[in-house]
Amino acid sequence: MRNLTKVVYRHWLLSVLVMLGVTLNPPRVKAQAVVPYTPEISSETLAPYGSQLLQDAVQLIRFQEYGLALSRARLAARLLPNQYETWFILGTLHIQEGDNQAGVDAFVRAKDLAPDEPEVLFALGNAYFQVEDYESAIREIRAGLAFNSESPQAFFDLGNSYLQLGQFTDAIASYQQSYDLDEEFWPAINNIGLAEYEQGNKERAIALWRDTVNIDQSQAEPLLAIAVGLYHQGRQTEAIRLGTQALQLDGKYGNPEFLILNLWGENLMADTEVFFANPTMKRVLEDNLIPLEDQ
Repeated sequence: MRNLTKVVYRHWLLSVLVMLGVTLNPPRVKAQAVVPYTPEISSETLAPYGSQLLQDAVQLIRFQEYGLALSRARLAARLLPNQYETWFILGTLHIQEGDNQAGVDAFVRAKDLAPDEPEVLFALGNAYFQVEDYESAIREIRAGLAFNSESPQAFFDLGNSYLQLGQFTDAIASYQQSYDLDEEFWPAINNIGLAEYEQGNKERAIALWRDTVNIDQSQAEPLLAIAVGLYHQGRQTEAIRLGTQALQLDGKYGNPEFLILNLWGENLMADTEVFFANPTMKRVLEDNLIPLEDQ
C-alpha cells in the first residue's frame, strides 16, 4: 500500500497556512531556478493541529480504521514529539498492524518521556514479547508493576514471558496473581494449565482447564486442551466429544500454528498431533477447520 503520510502532511500544512493567513510571496526567478518562500511556523502554533490529529486517530481506532489512524498518529508524532501519549498511540497502532519492532521503538520513545507511567511500561513489555525478547518484556512489565500492582493483564503478560522462557514456577505465580485480581479472567487459569502440562502434571492441568470452562463455557481453547489430555489418558470417547465441541465453537484451534501462537508447549503439541491423527478427529477437522490465512 502506498504510504500517504507525506501527501497528507503537505496538503494539511497548506490548509494550516491558509487558516493562519500566511501568503506566499511571488518567487524570484534566477537562472531558471524557483526558490519558494518558506514561512516559519512555531511549534506552539502547530501543536493544536497535532492534538486534533491525535484525537482523530483515537476516534478511528474506535471504528477499527487502523490504517487511517496510523497515518494521523505518525503526523501527530512529528507535530507533538514531546508528548508521550503521541508515541503511546503510535506504538499501539504499529502493534495492531503487525509492525512489532516499530511498536517497540515508539513505546521506547514514550518511556523516555514518561518513565514512571505504568501503562507505557506495560505496553513496552508487551511489545518486547511480540518480538520474542522475553527478558526485556519481563524487565519492563516488572518496572510497571512497581507503580501499579493492580493490573491483571500485566501479571498475565508477565506470566506469558516466563512461560516462553520455560520458567514455569514464575509463570504460574504471575498467572495466579492475575487471577487473584480478577476471578473472571479465564486466560490466567487456562495458562496455569499450560505450564502444569509442560511439567508433566497432566491431571492438574486438566483440572485447571475444567475450572476455566466453568468460568466461561464459550471458550474453545480449554475444551480442546481437556480433550487432548483425556485422549492421552485413553479416554477417547469423551476426548472426541469435547474436541468436536471445541472445534465447532472455533475452528481456528484446529491449526497447530495457531495453538503455538497461543503458547501451547512442546508436550501439549506432541499430544495434540496424536489426537488430531485420530480418524474421527480428522473428519471433524475437515468440517470445521478455519485456515490460518483466513483469520
